[in-house]
Formats: sequence, C-alpha cells, structure tokens
Amino acid sequence: MRRQLEMQADRIESVLASHRVPARVWGGSVTPRTVRFQLTTAIGTKVSKVAGLAEELALALGAKAVRVYRNGGVISVEVSRPDSEPVMLLDLMRKLPPVPPFSAVLGIDEEGVPMLVRLNSPDVAHILVVGRTGSGKTVMVRSILFSLAAYNPAYKLQMVLMDPKGKGFGGVHFLPHLAMPPVETPEDAADVLDRLVDEMVRRDDEGISLPRLVIAIDELAELTMSAGKRVISALERLTQRGREAGVHVIASTQKPTAAVLGSLGKANFPLRLVGAVVSPEEAKVATGLAGTGAEKLGGQGDFLLVNRGETIRFQGAYIGPREIEDVLRLGRRGNRAGIFHG
Repeated sequence: MRRQLEMQADRIESVLASHRVPARVWGGSVTPRTVRFQLTTAIGTKVSKVAGLAEELALALGAKAVRVYRNGGVISVEVSRPDSEPVMLLDLMRKLPPVPPFSAVLGIDEEGVPMLVRLNSPDVAHILVVGRTGSGKTVMVRSILFSLAAYNPAYKLQMVLMDPKGKGFGGVHFLPHLAMPPVETPEDAADVLDRLVDEMVRRDDEGISLPRLVIAIDELAELTMSAGKRVISALERLTQRGREAGVHVIASTQKPTAAVLGSLGKANFPLRLVGAVVSPEEAKVATGLAGTGAEKLGGQGDFLLVNRGETIRFQGAYIGPREIEDVLRLGRRGNRAGIFHG
C-alpha cells in the first residue's frame, strides 16, 4: 500500500510539473473510501489552476475522477479507492464513547474520525440530505434515524415519517419511536404538517421541548410540487422556529431545484449533507456554494457536509438489512431505552 501511494504521489507531481505547476506531495490520509494527497505549491499558484488539471490527474492515476480543493492553506487532491469498503453503522457505534443526547452518527471524515451531529445544536437544528439515485441519500437518512433511535429512548424522542413512495425509510417504520403511522400521500402530509405547526406553537407557549420531535421527509421536491404552497409554508415555519420547541426536520431530495431550495434556504437548513449530483449547477444549488465538486463525488455514501460556508468530505455509515433486524429485535424485546443507551 505504501509503495502504491508513493507512486501515485510521484504521478501527481509529474502531471503538475508538465503543466508548469511545481508542487510537492508532503502528506495525506487514507480512509475506507478515499485517498487524500496534500500539496505544497509555489507562492502565488492559483487553486483554480490545479483544479483545472483534475482530468489529467485522474487519467494519470487511473481514477474515474479526482477532486481538487483548498482546505485552509493546503491544496488537496482526493482520489476514490478502487477497493473501498462500507463503514458499517453498528460497528462504528459500538466503538464510540457515550454520545450526547439527540445525536446522530453520520460516518467518518477524511481523517477516519467518526462524525456525529447533535440535533439540538444551534448550528444544526434541521438537516437537508441531497443526492441523485445511487448517491446513498436514502441510506444516509436511514442511518441518521436508526442512530437517533439507538441512543435515545422513545419517551424522549419521537418521529413522524413522510414517505410518499412507501419504501424510502426501510425498517424505520417498525421503531417504537414513531408518533403515528407513516404518512404516504401529499394531502395527508399537508394536514399533518399543519398539525405539527400547531404543536410547535403550543410548545412555544408552554415553554417545553420534550419529547424531541423529528419530522423525516423523503423526496422533499416531489412533496412540495404535489402539495404546493401549503406544505412549503408549514415547513418554513417549522424550520424557522422549531428548534427551541424541540421540533427538527430531516428532509431528503434527489432534485435540488432552486424553486424548492430557494424558499427553504440555508438559514432554514443550516446543515446540508450532499452526495453525488448530476452537474455543477445542481451542486451549487444543493450546497449553496460554488466549486464544491459535489458532481464529482463517487456515490454510495460519498458525501459533503456543508455548514456555515465550510465543507467536510466524509463516508456515510451504512446499515443493511441484517443490522436493521438486530436493532428491531432489541426493540421487540422491550429495550425502549435505546440500544446504546443505559
């Protein structure tokens, strides 16, 4: 492995030198999904000049694509590993120390460090997950919901699922944390969202925030197009005022259109998890930033976390049918305190 990395580093330096961009690879990291090379270039070298050679670098490394970006004062070249392995959610959770309440496990970052988000943090509150078919978007939402259920008892955290296709959330609808049966039609979704706005207002008036209420929406764009302004208006109110009342929205979409995400902007969804998208234009709409390279992500759980104008690439955790059954089996045995909760 070390010899292969040294050969790849030499090829990167050679490609850049041939285009009059002197550079040296001085470090990097290896994760189950990617290899990252860190570069030092001559003073005054533009990041855009290195990024413009992404195709040449990919060809030299025998990769489908590479991602070139700046992280602080360092230029990085990221390459997907051909022998990548999934990051299993339950294996990752078993290795973690006790986590704060209302936290979800996302996966591991570029350094191999576990990534978690805390819903009741002011920097999170609500989460938007974006990605085309095959990006791992649905699995990401499923992992978030299962990890929330595993760490938090049902009397402290409840879920409302809006699943128009009836299959987006897999076994999540068997968890004891559901406040009601899954909502499967746009009309019902609009009614339920209106009721949830009323619940939020009631909580505000009474100054309560428990149990935390997670509203999970599959295919947000389709729902808003089907149910129209009524749904958008309710979601705007929930995402603007929900955190203090203990109400959180986790929505996913494979169609990051400006019509939908423009009205539900970055202020409403401060945390975005963006998987592979079709084009640079979609990447800009999905992330709210230009030049993130989301269109070059490898799919299958390869994500960018976007928050406060910064991006972190990470590999999303995977929970398969066998692991889902393990979680549900413990739930059926009456473990309502959460699998990893004392």
